[in-house]
Amino acid sequence: ELFEKKNYELRIAGGAVRDLLSGMTPQDIDFATTATPSEMKEMFTSAGVRLINNKGEKHGTITARLHEQNFEITTLRIDVVTDGRHAEVEFTTDWEKDAERRDLTVNSMFLGLDGMLYDFFNGYEDLKNKKIRFVGKASERIQEDYLRILRYFRFYGRIAEDPGDHEPTTLQAIKENAKGLAGISGERIWVELKKILLGNHVNHLVQLMYELDIAQYIGLPLDGNLEEFARVTKNIQNLSPKPMTVLTALFKVKDDVTNLDLRLKISKEEKNLGLFLVKHRQELTKAAGPEPLRPYQDFIMDSREANTNSKIYELLKYQGEEHLLREIQQWTVPSFPVSGHDLRKMGVSSGKEIGAALQQLRDEWKKSGYHMDKEELLSCLKKL
Repeated sequence: ELFEKKNYELRIAGGAVRDLLSGMTPQDIDFATTATPSEMKEMFTSAGVRLINNKGEKHGTITARLHEQNFEITTLRIDVVTDGRHAEVEFTTDWEKDAERRDLTVNSMFLGLDGMLYDFFNGYEDLKNKKIRFVGKASERIQEDYLRILRYFRFYGRIAEDPGDHEPTTLQAIKENAKGLAGISGERIWVELKKILLGNHVNHLVQLMYELDIAQYIGLPLDGNLEEFARVTKNIQNLSPKPMTVLTALFKVKDDVTNLDLRLKISKEEKNLGLFLVKHRQELTKAAGPEPLRPYQDFIMDSREANTNSKIYELLKYQGEEHLLREIQQWTVPSFPVSGHDLRKMGVSSGKEIGAALQQLRDEWKKSGYHMDKEELLSCLKKL
């Protein structure tokens, strides 16, 4: 209503339009408008609408807060200068010009609030046919922001039906511009890469990253273990793994994790998970016999770290052990029933002796599969 009153055009833009046309509820809704940032500020301020102070203004974005929600509204714009990382923009009132500078056809549509679709590059056709294409010439779009190479992969994994359904010219443009990813910050790459790792066709897309010479520029090992990756991505499909769990399949040695961290600045938790999986994926496996979970349970019981459980869950996903994963998620870590206080009551007085006795009892308790209770353990101590 505010925009209409002032005769500014306002439409929903980009990802939200794509989601609505796919029958999904968009996570956040961005708008595009013919109003400039200063016109918007004036309009919102006089209407008493709160503005969230953000740094988007020089790119043309104003964030308004209404009904406990933030809405980003961006002035239509044309890129004047781009260096492959960021662009200098000038404002326009031409909707097609704005659509032209967006990355993929499925992300370049606008939706009027009356339900009218504005689609200059056949984005709706592509969405219905599950085709991922750049707007205009692929190489030009990529050179405006090299991160678009990874966005291409991400949306391919989200929308395309079959692996391998790429336009040859697109793959060629990606290969020729792969090196541009070297100049993109690790944090931005990691955000995209994580989404690719959790999408469809991940095995196909990562193999493609190696074929198109992208891997080396985004922190992946030069000789990634693609066979292991293919095996693990098959195992893990319906187990909701963490991105790092999937990615670790490429790594042969723990230096691969360290190098990834140097390039992408992953979180400490992600790094630790990668190192844990590289170290234990081969030796820590299920036991033969009636208690297949025992090695994992023993590992958790012996560990002094807080989040060992979740690391073990990821290890079981990596190994494709779906039923064991379900079992261990229902297992409650038992607590050791004997304390130093119990031993003092039995007349063990020196701290050193208490420590040694507790350790012996812990070993007995572990051998019993954590079933012995306090009485049994203490009578066991008398024998010892």
